[in-house]
Amino acid sequence: MTQPDTAGLSLQRNNKMGENEASSPNTSLQGKKMAYQKVHAGQRTSGHSQYLDSDDLQTTALDLEWDMEKELEEPGFDQFQIDNAESQNLGHSETSDLNLDSIQPATSPKGRFQRLQEESDYISHYTRSSPKSSHGNFCHFLKLLSIATILFIFGILIGYYTRAHCPSDAISSATNDPQLHQEILKTIQAEDIKKSFRNLVQLYPSGDDTDISKRIKSHWTSLGLEDVQLVNYSVLLSLPGTSPSTVRLSSSGQCFHPSGQLCNEEDGKDSSQNLYSYAAYSAKGTLQAEVIDVSYGMREDLKRIQKTKNTTNQIALLKLGKLPLLYKISLLEKAGFGGVLLYIDPCDVPKTEKLIHDSFVVTLNPGGDPSTPGYPSSDGTFRQSWPNLTSLLVQPISASLVEKLISLPAATTTKDLCTPLELPHKEKRIVRLQVQTVTKFKTVTNVVGYVKGLISPDRYIIVGSQHDNGLTYTGQEWASSTAVITALIRAVTLRVKRGWRPDRTIVFCSWGGTMLGNIGSYEWGEDFQKVLQKNAVAYISLHDPVRGNSSLHAVASPSLRQLVVEKIKFNCTRRAQCRENVVSSVQTQGDAHYFINHLGVPTVQFAYEDNKALEGPSFLSEAIFHKHATKIEDTDPFFNLHATIAKLSGEVILQIASDPVLPFNALDIALEVQNRLKDDRPCTHQLLAMASRLRESAELFQSDEMRPANDPKERAPTRVRMLNDILQDMEKSFLLQQVPPGFYRNILYRMDEKTLPFPILLETLEFCESQASNGTFQAALSDVWNSINSAQVYFKAGLHVFESVLDGKN
Repeated sequence: MTQPDTAGLSLQRNNKMGENEASSPNTSLQGKKMAYQKVHAGQRTSGHSQYLDSDDLQTTALDLEWDMEKELEEPGFDQFQIDNAESQNLGHSETSDLNLDSIQPATSPKGRFQRLQEESDYISHYTRSSPKSSHGNFCHFLKLLSIATILFIFGILIGYYTRAHCPSDAISSATNDPQLHQEILKTIQAEDIKKSFRNLVQLYPSGDDTDISKRIKSHWTSLGLEDVQLVNYSVLLSLPGTSPSTVRLSSSGQCFHPSGQLCNEEDGKDSSQNLYSYAAYSAKGTLQAEVIDVSYGMREDLKRIQKTKNTTNQIALLKLGKLPLLYKISLLEKAGFGGVLLYIDPCDVPKTEKLIHDSFVVTLNPGGDPSTPGYPSSDGTFRQSWPNLTSLLVQPISASLVEKLISLPAATTTKDLCTPLELPHKEKRIVRLQVQTVTKFKTVTNVVGYVKGLISPDRYIIVGSQHDNGLTYTGQEWASSTAVITALIRAVTLRVKRGWRPDRTIVFCSWGGTMLGNIGSYEWGEDFQKVLQKNAVAYISLHDPVRGNSSLHAVASPSLRQLVVEKIKFNCTRRAQCRENVVSSVQTQGDAHYFINHLGVPTVQFAYEDNKALEGPSFLSEAIFHKHATKIEDTDPFFNLHATIAKLSGEVILQIASDPVLPFNALDIALEVQNRLKDDRPCTHQLLAMASRLRESAELFQSDEMRPANDPKERAPTRVRMLNDILQDMEKSFLLQQVPPGFYRNILYRMDEKTLPFPILLETLEFCESQASNGTFQAALSDVWNSINSAQVYFKAGLHVFESVLDGKN
């Protein structure tokens, strides 16, 4: 056999034995040359070589020099079986046992095969064992089994001990652990929120939105929130004039302020009652005309009035409520009115709310900066000349001034009965209305910070509150909102500092300009519209969290309603008493408007309300009253309601941010659509058929895709990502391009708790039977049908995508 190349290798041989090679081949390998050279010890092996087992052979193999190139070229090498080595004769029978104590191990070239012993000073110690019997093998097996069992039990004990005695800051790898979420939210304390609220109130009034924004940014940064930024926009604001608006009676010549006080009297109350009672973005000027009582300004009210009176350039006496103010203003414009005196009927509010002498602020801004509709107010953008959003002179007034206009000595109210205010039909009232407002460009600032997600950092759960705009007449309820979001930030960042992170990014925002048309949230949304359309997962609003103390009212998208109900029930179970709770999908005031109507993002908002306020007409919350801090503390003296709102909102935020599969319910959207068509009018039969198909598709999607994905064994990352992309975009199918003023573009939201039909069909259904060919109704019907069909196609397309993926795997 050819001598292998041994250059560089130190071989120790026994001089007495000479250079005798192992020339006795194995009988089972006759005729085959071995591609390795045996390294001889000082003595040759004596007999019994046939008893070497595989273990011994493998150990001996460590002391062989391998000619790798030659072995790989050797024919028939791949048929070599290590088991055949047991019968190989490794030496003469007369030789004694091998002594390998002094042999240095050989090393193979780097990058080919690595030897087990790499250390230069390593010496292999090998002692020949006696021949092994089957009994020895069995004993050896038992030893190994016993050792493995002991190590397993010992490992369990170590794991148990570590889990039981680990410090509390040990973080679970599962970010969606409900127990971990509860530990995070335990740090939210009512006393801390109260302290934060009082600190914020001390900043009021600052006179500058930017000052408060900087304070908020500094505080959030100190808590550990990441990348906190101030985002500024120069926007057109409508502000009150230097002197109050007035209403003068032509018959008596008396002049009144909006609060009902005479113009020549000194205001014994806060001057803001007069000076800051106005309609933002109203037309300004003077108008002398007849006052016509239009009640709530419904379509039927105007039809009845126009049959007997000329409404052109007259002044409407309008009650707030029942329908959106912007919609009623548009109807009055179409009817030819020139001005509006707007008030709240005392019979529509709880008796505890003594608002008869209180004036208020409303905004006629549908959202964002009026000078840049549909695009952000960034530097260099084109500005449209829209100082007023209506041609009407609109002035809010108190109920006490209405009583003077209709010549009532006092409010017609008894203990158990309230008579609504109404102008006598046969009497004529001529007034001179003067409205003073000014428009100017000012900076509105948003504060935005992040807690970056660990797994899907490009998916955003947005949490929004409001802060003071430096406008003293808007009250101090903003401090409640800011105190609650600050408590949430403190709780989350405390855990982040200990190593935890949510799966998805949580974005905390404090909006400016909310009271005058959600300006800050609109401008930010328009600025990042493309990113948010793709990446925004949910929006949680903290707008005006404590408006009363009777019941908890939650507004939630249909897809999130189940999650909200579960959280409320869970919190009720933990508490001995649980007050009445309401969960619905209705139009609401606040900064969620842009995310609902332009992005189709699922939304949640918790707030405490008064039961009696909920029983009254809807849309009374469009009135902005000057709310003092003392009134907020009277409503929630220990700030327990604030803490409850913070914890409920936090539970929803953490679950959406951490669940592998988004906790959105597709079937609930289909059920909501069917419920909205329950009135069974003939004109809606085609909608019912389409809604039925939508429900079938949603049921298939939820059973075939969502249930398997909720099984941890089937949570393939690609599959889960595809599923979540479908879930977060479900509501986008229900966004309409054109809706009446004040109506939600997202038709999944009702007008109020009592109104069932889709809002866009609300005003046209009355024409269904009598005028089946009515163009307005047919257009509205087509819009709703297209939305339902689009959602149904969307679910079917999602099913086909998953089927294609599964087929590709097979």
